[in-house]
Amino acid sequence: MSFNSYGHLFRVTSWGESHGPAIGCVVDGCPPRIPLTESDIQPFLDARRPGTSRFVTQRREPDQVRILSGVFEGMTTGTPISLMIENQDQRSKDYSEIKDRYRPGHADYTYDAKYGHRDYRGGGRSSARETATRVAAGAIARKIVGDVTVRGAVISIGDQDIDRSQWNWDETGNNPFWCPDAAAAKQWEDYLDGIRKSGNSVGAIVEVQADGVPVGWGSPVYAKLDTEIAAGLMSINAVKGVEIGDGFAAGRAKGTDNADEMRIGEDGQIEFLANHSGGVLGGISSGNTVVARLAIKPTSSMLAPTRSVNAKGEEVDVVTKGRHDPCVGIRAVPVAEAMMACALADAFLMHRAQIG
Repeated sequence: MSFNSYGHLFRVTSWGESHGPAIGCVVDGCPPRIPLTESDIQPFLDARRPGTSRFVTQRREPDQVRILSGVFEGMTTGTPISLMIENQDQRSKDYSEIKDRYRPGHADYTYDAKYGHRDYRGGGRSSARETATRVAAGAIARKIVGDVTVRGAVISIGDQDIDRSQWNWDETGNNPFWCPDAAAAKQWEDYLDGIRKSGNSVGAIVEVQADGVPVGWGSPVYAKLDTEIAAGLMSINAVKGVEIGDGFAAGRAKGTDNADEMRIGEDGQIEFLANHSGGVLGGISSGNTVVARLAIKPTSSMLAPTRSVNAKGEEVDVVTKGRHDPCVGIRAVPVAEAMMACALADAFLMHRAQIG
């Protein structure tokens, strides 16, 4: 299986399966002499870690990261950085009853059709467990982009939206949903409890923003900054749509409403009066906040029975036991932040290589 890498100059290659002994990644292209220890990475993994509330999977994984290479005396050496996270709470028996049944919405059928063999234990490489490695890589990427601040939030769960006028970044750390609206977070508790108890699941929309991105990152045509960001976000498990800035709403807007008009600020620098473009113009960062949103489908593994077929071509019903997120979009926030950071680190290194 190829295509397990993301990025150009800052390149991340992940490895491992959901129920294997460990997962990990190799980060290649990180510049030397950047201070880096496991304690720089661990907080981001803790934010993504399962079992932190009743609204996420109860798989208990400490997700302790180990740096195996590329760091000496607390500094990056410029050589590949290898990271490993051991799997400690696998329950492969939870999948024994459906090992020959294709779970609707999962990659079971397509993996089997393509490779003729698949790891049915939690989905193997297609499992969201793989995203822990992205979060670890994203922690290194944040070191490279320096003063750029990358933050994410859940802005809707199912048909329950936040009130954007009540947006408060501090609130994302006060509730289990990464929700910036305290009132919405309270409503989501009852809503998601009902979804979970019914054996169902629900989708979500996540917004991720990057403040402090300077003008000039990204290249026209095939290495546009928004192209690279969208590719990274779209590669996250269960993501079915990505938009930059106003995204699809721009397709319904008039030019006069969509224009990011400009003026000269008090400091003599250009400032934008709006940010419909999401901080990217012509594939190059404008200096505005970079904004992306991703639509995440409902968790495909659920207790509610679904119609499917098995490997013998027989029609069957599938009930997926085990521990699963009623809304996988909640734990996608640290992953989305990580992929944004990786895309920005890559864009910065390519900008520096081209411009000097």
